Amino acid sequence: MKSRRLKQVAAVVVLATLVGVGYAYREVAEIDRALTKGPTGLFTVEKGDTAARLVESLAAEPLPGWAVRLWLRSHPELAQIKTGTYEVKEKTPLAQTLALFASGKEYLFHLTFVEGSRFEDWRKQLESAPYLERVMGDLNEDDLAKELGVEGGHLEGWFLPETYAYTTHSTDLAILRRAHQDMTRFLDEQWRKRQDNLPYKTPYEALVMASIIEKETGKPEERPRIASVFINRLRLGMKLQTDPTVIYGVKDRYDGNIRKADLTDNNPYNTYVIDGLPPTPIAMPSKAAIEAALQPESSDYLYFVAKGGGEHYFSKSLPEHNRAVREYILKKP
Repeated sequence: MKSRRLKQVAAVVVLATLVGVGYAYREVAEIDRALTKGPTGLFTVEKGDTAARLVESLAAEPLPGWAVRLWLRSHPELAQIKTGTYEVKEKTPLAQTLALFASGKEYLFHLTFVEGSRFEDWRKQLESAPYLERVMGDLNEDDLAKELGVEGGHLEGWFLPETYAYTTHSTDLAILRRAHQDMTRFLDEQWRKRQDNLPYKTPYEALVMASIIEKETGKPEERPRIASVFINRLRLGMKLQTDPTVIYGVKDRYDGNIRKADLTDNNPYNTYVIDGLPPTPIAMPSKAAIEAALQPESSDYLYFVAKGGGEHYFSKSLPEHNRAVREYILKKP
């Protein structure tokens, strides 16, 4: 009789255990099918976060903590999460989301710097870029130039305008360093392939010319011809007489109109006054502008005037140029 009771108790215990195990198995297995809650957005894994805590906070439906911990024991590779900012998509399997955290493949932010922009524009963009650490602070241009290894202390022109990808905790200085390295590398490559007998002594002079070309036309196909005009004038000892350098020289005084006082202003960027190139670039030139400066079109053009729509009329003589000015600028026959 006693033996029978013991067997009955044992059977009940075994049954209860099996039921408990079955329940636990179902609860743990359910996590394999669990989804993330919405909406889709960026999620930052902070230092000190655990996989279990992230599963519980991201799950679309409540999950037992003990089941989550058991589930992670069977998936140890998903517990090796890395800090960073990731894009978590709504109704994605939690296992897939944890795999993303474990991969360290963070969300990439993109920052685009426009061709022809100035360093002051870049600095403003860097100051407002999301998830980017600011380490430049109030460093002046000389200090930044030393930090980046830019000789001469003048940063204008030394960064390649492109789209740069970055992740959380990237720094503004790191992006500038990449852009400077890209510009240096590209300029050196193009300098080695340059045409013969160009009126530049150094790659930097070519960079200065490229910045002028960049500001003078919005038509990519015109760049080599614009370059030919300035190169022809340099060869003949003519002043470049280009308005973008005048604007750069008068800086904040420019209000959208170039006045006679601006054209006669005695500053090193006024190419109506100085001979040759200005001392530094006046903007960040594109790859196409650099290529044009070092591979210009062969022409006899010495002048050009805006026709409208971003296009220019090119002339080989002053009388022809004056006629073009009357037609396109003064609107006189």
